[in-house]
Amino acid sequence: MSRNAKRLRLGAIVLLLGIVAVVALVLSRRPPEVQVLTVRPERTELVLAVVGRVRPLDLVEVRSPNPGQVIELLADDGDQVTEGQPLALIRDTVEEAQTEADAARVRAAQAEAAEARLAYQRTDTLAREGFAAQASLDRARASLRSAEAAVAAAQATARASAARGREFIVRAPMSGVILVRPIDSGQVVTPTTTLFELGSLDGVEILAEVDEAYADDLRPGMEARAAASGGEARFAAMVSEVSPKVDSSTGGRLVKVRPQVGADLAPGRSVDVTIVVEVRAGALVIPRQAVVDATTASKAYVIDADDVILARDITIARWPSQGAIIEQGLSAGDRVVLNPSDLRPGDAIRPVSPPDAS
Repeated sequence: MSRNAKRLRLGAIVLLLGIVAVVALVLSRRPPEVQVLTVRPERTELVLAVVGRVRPLDLVEVRSPNPGQVIELLADDGDQVTEGQPLALIRDTVEEAQTEADAARVRAAQAEAAEARLAYQRTDTLAREGFAAQASLDRARASLRSAEAAVAAAQATARASAARGREFIVRAPMSGVILVRPIDSGQVVTPTTTLFELGSLDGVEILAEVDEAYADDLRPGMEARAAASGGEARFAAMVSEVSPKVDSSTGGRLVKVRPQVGADLAPGRSVDVTIVVEVRAGALVIPRQAVVDATTASKAYVIDADDVILARDITIARWPSQGAIIEQGLSAGDRVVLNPSDLRPGDAIRPVSPPDAS
């Protein structure tokens, strides 16, 4: 090979290496590709997700009107009962003794009345024959009437005692289902002891505790969506009541949600409830990962016309939503950096759309 040919080959190699170096330098200085989301107005729901528990609309605690010992329980958890149905038998030894004493007084009064009647009859016979004065007859008649009145009074007392004795058969105050039976046979109870918790059969409601910070925004009539925990079927519901009282131990307020027609829920079942607090037709929403300094002064990185990052102060709605609902700081059409963690204001980028962008 001639010397000129060698020189040409060497020159070509040097030129090629130079081109490669220039291209590498250009590529190294090229702005990085960054995923950017164009903000557009969208329909957004401000919702609150809570877990509640099903209970009957009417709940009654059944108690004994008198203290005593439980002799027999006639109903158990889950039993459906009708109004007036016996639920428990209660024995009160004090009342039994009183009833026996009242019965003994009736018998004694009846014996005294019988003696007074015989005395009156004898006096009446003697008076007819002229052997007894009218005054004696009047006294005998008065004694008889007094004895008969004593019998009537004793019988009334005995009837009242017997009526109290019948109250020891504890009956269902309404038709419903037994939810809880916290007592056992042989247990001594008082008028403050709950024997049964009885729930009505004419509907249920869902009771949930909501943090007071969010409960202030809830109102009766708000729509809700619900599903039995672990279940697939969803049903419509509505907020029926928001308690004004705050539980000092939990900081929560009780909220009642009424299922709409078609929900088959057993009392005691846990239910996942999503309450629709507000619907915004033209809300601006960005992923929470796109928010910078979310716990202090929230910002978003937006891209200007030259594809340079600018920091923009933003105000986010105070609500536990999946995306950050922007109340101030962004406008429709703004381009927002989706993952700003490794970037800084002033950086130039090459914006690209995220893979799932429509």
